Amino acid sequence: MRLADHVVEKLLALVQDRGLQPGQKLPAERQLAEELGVSRTSVREAIQKLTSQGVLSARRGDGTYVQQIHKPAEWLQEAMVPLAGLIESDPHYRYDVLETRHALETSTAWLAAQRATAQDKAHIQRCFEVMLQHQQSGHAELAARADAQFHLAIAEASHNLVLVQVMQSLFTVVLSTVERNRHDMFRLSAPVTLQALTAQHQALMQAILDGDPQRARECIGEHLEHVRTTIQRMDEDRARRERSMRLPLDLAPQDLKQPPP
Repeated sequence: MRLADHVVEKLLALVQDRGLQPGQKLPAERQLAEELGVSRTSVREAIQKLTSQGVLSARRGDGTYVQQIHKPAEWLQEAMVPLAGLIESDPHYRYDVLETRHALETSTAWLAAQRATAQDKAHIQRCFEVMLQHQQSGHAELAARADAQFHLAIAEASHNLVLVQVMQSLFTVVLSTVERNRHDMFRLSAPVTLQALTAQHQALMQAILDGDPQRARECIGEHLEHVRTTIQRMDEDRARRERSMRLPLDLAPQDLKQPPP
């Protein structure tokens, strides 16, 4: 990847990480250069490129502003729209999402462990820390978003633009399933499940920080398989309880016949 393209990616990641919205101002070039670990010239070139694409707007004597949120390719976004409706109507589609994530993220984790720069690693660590903060404060929705952002940060560290585009397009779908999975898993088995998932995320992050692609691929595989088996067991338990409740009263288990105290 050319340095200019790499700086463009890092600048976009910074905008997304800070949640900057259209009309908001970017830090000064000097500060951006320090944060991204590149020269001011490289930052200036990246700003010019994103300005030409309509993502940023440079105002003479005032600074650089976000003009529009950088989004994945439109055709990918459109392809993902029907999936959101399917998952909403039938939660079992989340197993398909997990299979897709396994296919994609074993590759992104493998590549990230080989290609992640110091800035990529810092971004992954920052996403992990934000996830921990939200978990500890009990903000389930924010923790789920941070969880999805953590996995997206790893994809970005792969420096494979096609994989990054696909993962970004899947973000909304992944987020919705992460929220549902976390809700079910934590409601029925916290805090043990929360501790297990945190340990899995940390092991995955450490493998990437250590530059160990084989371990990174194993960690993401173990993590997604743990999620799959856990929610499958909960779905089976839920279905079993629902079947029991439909039994005729004279066939129902004794504990179901007793009136509530």
